[in-house]
Amino acid sequence: LQEHMKLVHECAHKVSALFDALRDENYEKFDQTVQEISDLEHDADLKKNDIRSHLPKTTFLPVARVDLLDILGIQDSISDTAEDVGILLSMKKLKFPSEIETEFNQFIVKVLQTLDKTWEVIDQIDELVEFTFSGPEADKVCDIIDKVCYLEHEADQAQMKMLQNFFIQEDKFSKGEFILYLKSFEKVADIANYSEKLANRIRTLLLTD
Repeated sequence: LQEHMKLVHECAHKVSALFDALRDENYEKFDQTVQEISDLEHDADLKKNDIRSHLPKTTFLPVARVDLLDILGIQDSISDTAEDVGILLSMKKLKFPSEIETEFNQFIVKVLQTLDKTWEVIDQIDELVEFTFSGPEADKVCDIIDKVCYLEHEADQAQMKMLQNFFIQEDKFSKGEFILYLKSFEKVADIANYSEKLANRIRTLLLTD
């Protein structure tokens, strides 16, 4: 799971570089980053399929098979969503909406902080298994999960503030540009949403044991 999440984490983090390239009107760098995201998403898919293929069906596992597959699926959704951002932004040659740059920067920072904190949760899986998902280690992870949830809330607040300004600027964009950016922003927000979902999925294991 950690190896898969490492790829997912790297993939999703490159979304920030996509918008940096648009802001700088560096379309060569933009295209390169889109490809890097696609390659990482593919690598994550290969790792996911490898895990699924080699997961024992009958022998004892420290975590139930259905739980492992569910966690893996949520992780996969994060990299899929990152790839979706690249696809959407590639539909048309776009210029970064500089009118919302400050609000957007605050938004994407909170999204990636949520992702980073969730990576901390997944990185603790081995320790959780060792301590049978209980005791001080479980309490420590619960605290991290609480921070994930708070960061996701902050990402939501930053998104709302950004979108309020974006809608004020609506007339400055063509209909196509406006829709593409709106859908892209929604996908960026989904990275934080899936990160929180993943962290809370780990929480259910702690509450079960």
